Amino acid sequence: MAGGGGGAKAEEPQPHPPKDQLPNVSYCITSPPPWPEAILLGFQHFLVMLGTTVIIPTALVPQMGGRNEEKAKVICTLLFVAGVNTLLQTLFGTRLPAVMGASYTFVPTTISIILAGRFSDDADPVDRFKSTMRAIQGSLIVASTLQIVLGFSGLWRNVTRFLSPLSSVPLVALAGFGLYELGFPGVAKCVEIGLPELILLVFVSQYLPHVIHSGKNLFDRFAVIFCVVVVWIYAHLLTVGGAYNGSPRKTQVSCRTDRSGLIDAAPWIRVPYPFQWGPPSFDAGEAFAMMMASFVTLVESTGAFIAVSRSASATPLPPSVLSRGVGWQGVGILVSGLFGTGNGCSVSVENAGLLALTRVGSRRVIQISAGFMIFFSILGKFGAVFASIPVPIVTALYCIFFAYVGAVGVSFLQFCNLNSFRTKFILGFSVFMGLSVAHYFNDYTVLNGYGPVHTSARWFNDMVNVPFSSEPFVAGCLAYFLDNTLHKKDSAIRKDRGKHWWDKFRSFKGDTRSEEFYSLPFNLNKYFPSV
Repeated sequence: MAGGGGGAKAEEPQPHPPKDQLPNVSYCITSPPPWPEAILLGFQHFLVMLGTTVIIPTALVPQMGGRNEEKAKVICTLLFVAGVNTLLQTLFGTRLPAVMGASYTFVPTTISIILAGRFSDDADPVDRFKSTMRAIQGSLIVASTLQIVLGFSGLWRNVTRFLSPLSSVPLVALAGFGLYELGFPGVAKCVEIGLPELILLVFVSQYLPHVIHSGKNLFDRFAVIFCVVVVWIYAHLLTVGGAYNGSPRKTQVSCRTDRSGLIDAAPWIRVPYPFQWGPPSFDAGEAFAMMMASFVTLVESTGAFIAVSRSASATPLPPSVLSRGVGWQGVGILVSGLFGTGNGCSVSVENAGLLALTRVGSRRVIQISAGFMIFFSILGKFGAVFASIPVPIVTALYCIFFAYVGAVGVSFLQFCNLNSFRTKFILGFSVFMGLSVAHYFNDYTVLNGYGPVHTSARWFNDMVNVPFSSEPFVAGCLAYFLDNTLHKKDSAIRKDRGKHWWDKFRSFKGDTRSEEFYSLPFNLNKYFPSV
């Protein structure tokens, strides 16, 4: 220790203060970037959402009996409906910059409808495709009523009032981390394309801005466009150079840039319209199964909405706004059923991750992206060009975006007391069981061709197997139950779970920032007093 005048006292380490809005975001919801930059960012969001839009119909349509022509039409329809639903959500729903795209949660129930024996009598594969699609449409139309009722009645508002930062962590974190099977396993299907895309994206978005300071905003905001174009050209050179000639069919489908069959099959101009496959058909069992898938999607989208609000530097969502968004998501599923997309809609997790990567949470950017979706769905040939990007390039992007969403979920721990054993138990147990239970159900299904619940009623099997196959659903429901039943009345525990941080956001008018971010346009707030 210094004598005489005395030395300066060592500074005590201080914890990082919690922030109810994420700092260092360049453009938040209400502050749009300049138009040229906004258009490029909107196109980037369009590129990112194409992956799920193409992967799901590519997997389902051939099983339904459809050819490349039907596959191209379904993709265009799915793209068109995604654009419409995104506009509805950003204008009248939560008003968050959330892309409303296709959802993998509906796929197991859809496959059950495809495998139903009543469609085997159609000798013509195209007729079988249309019959199956009409059955899926009917189920989606019925299933949409669940979210519409829960959302617009305000019932979901009453549920989410009891959400705390602690119970939100497993729900939001596993909405991203729970999709790990769509990440590197997809990259490994063509590692010579997927791995360069992953490495290049990490380098351009994370390292290059600190090496070339003059282009900081350029590289971190537009890394996806740059990396996708470079690796896509590289993949095309491998294809035309004969690198995959003689390779197994599975390798050629994953690696070649000319095997999607979309460009030749897509029409030049076609406007999707309701009931384009014929009048929907209805089956009670299938409707109940699809309704359960809709409920699982509702829970997953709740986590994704929270992630979007955080990444866009908005304040925590008031329960009434979250309920309103769920209601409009139900409308989106209804629109999907009317148009015949073969899939319901939910919040796109990959686009939520892109918000964090670019640090741009502008609502206008997402609305521009919706415009690109509608435009390229009508001009089928041009949309098919972008839709033919090899899947390993897309899954490499997922490795970054899903990781960002998972990390956003973990960030809510800043509001909780991590020195509490109650917090440790709820957090650890719910996350572990969410991963473990879902892995058991998914692994069992892959090995046996059917889920652990296997009865003669296929619809009943789906009603049980689908919820327990979803990591965020299992973890979120378990954390919600434990957090609201385990010694809840203790005032010290209320602070441990971080509930006091969200008190002022329970009401829509509790914080002036909530009105700034979530108020409806055209003075429509007075028409939604209950939600």
